[in-house]
Amino acid sequence: MASTSASRSALPAAQTAPLAHIDVKRWERAMNDAEINKSDLNAMILDYLLLEGFPDAAMEFARETGLPAEVDHEAIQERMEIQEAVEEGRVEEAVRRVNELDPEILDTNPPLLFHLHLLRLIELIRTEQLEPALEFATNELAPRGAQNPEFLADLEKTMALLAFPDLAKFSDDQAHHPTLPPATAELLADPAFLPISQLMRRSQRVKVAKELNAAILESQGLGMETKLSGLVRLMSWGEDRLEKAGLAIPGGERGWADEVLKAEMK
Repeated sequence: MASTSASRSALPAAQTAPLAHIDVKRWERAMNDAEINKSDLNAMILDYLLLEGFPDAAMEFARETGLPAEVDHEAIQERMEIQEAVEEGRVEEAVRRVNELDPEILDTNPPLLFHLHLLRLIELIRTEQLEPALEFATNELAPRGAQNPEFLADLEKTMALLAFPDLAKFSDDQAHHPTLPPATAELLADPAFLPISQLMRRSQRVKVAKELNAAILESQGLGMETKLSGLVRLMSWGEDRLEKAGLAIPGGERGWADEVLKAEMK
C-alpha cells in the first residue's frame, strides 16, 4: 500500500489561475464614454499646486482658468520649509517650527511625534554621536515605547543601528561609497538587515516629512493629501480588486498607480 506522503507527492502542485483579460474594445469604449468635467480637472490641478507648495503657479493657474483661489503664501512657505527641514535631517528645527505654528499638531498626534523622535535618533547615529543618541533614546523614546507597545518594534530596529555602526554608515544613500568592506557588503545584501538599513535612507526622511505635512494640512482645514494622490491611490485599490476578482486590465496597464505612489516616496 502506497504511503500517504507518496500519494501526496503524486498530486499536481497548486497553481494560481491565470487572469481573465477584459475585452479590449469594451474597455476602450467605456474609457471613451467616460465624461470628464474640465472644471473638475482644473480644480484638481489647483489643489495639487497649493498643497505641494507652488503658490505662484497656483495663483497664475487660477487666474487663467477663472477658478477662485485664496493663496496664503506665508502659510505655504512655512509648511514647505518644515517639510524640507525633515527631508534634510534637521528634525529639531522642524519640531520647533511646528510647535511655534500650532503646538496641538504634535500634542494630539503621539505616533507622529514618536516618528520624528526616531528620525532624530537616526540622525544622531548617522553623525556618530553615539552618547547623545543613547541619552536621547533613554530619556525621550524609551518612556514612549513603554507607554505605547506598538512603538517598540520601530525603536528596536533603530537601536540595532548602534550595534552595527558600519551598516548605519554605509546604508546612507546620501553618501557615495565606491568600495564597501566585505563584511558590511554582506550585511547590506542580507534580507534580514533590510528593515534596519532602510532607516538610513532618504525614503525614511521623506516618509516622515509627508506624515508631518499631512498633519499640518489637516490642522489648517485642508486635505491630508492632494486630490490627485487620492485618485491614484483609489486607482491602485481598484486594480488590486480587479486582480483578486481574476480580471486583468487590458494593454499591460496594470501597476502604473503603484509605481506612481512609490515614486512619491523617493
